Amino acid sequence: MTIDVERTGSHEFVGRNGRGAEVRIGRVGQEGSFSPVELLLAAAAGCVAITGEELILRRTGEIPIRAAAADVRPAGAHQLDGVDVSLDLDLSGLDAEAQAEVRAIVTRAVEALCTVTRTLKQSNEVRLTIA
Repeated sequence: MTIDVERTGSHEFVGRNGRGAEVRIGRVGQEGSFSPVELLLAAAAGCVAITGEELILRRTGEIPIRAAAADVRPAGAHQLDGVDVSLDLDLSGLDAEAQAEVRAIVTRAVEALCTVTRTLKQSNEVRLTIA
């Protein structure tokens, strides 16, 4: 899998995948774009939501699923100390035992299958090649 990122203006870039999807990338605070860290956070939250979706809906029926991710770092730091991901589910239609089962099953699935959060937990090497 390759994502191409192309400069479109001053501090403006567009990321594209092979399926035709695009996302605008820019500096922090730039209107209409995601910063690179925001994309990383979206990837973490999205991976958790996608990994848990089928398990959740199979046990709860159709309910809203919302995931959020926040970076953990001191102000002005250029490295994340961590990423906090939360999954917001309305499990009020289930008894306490069923709620606990959903939480446990989704946690196990995310820990085993979510590529983004599993990668963030490791200290993977990033290799830069300048052509």
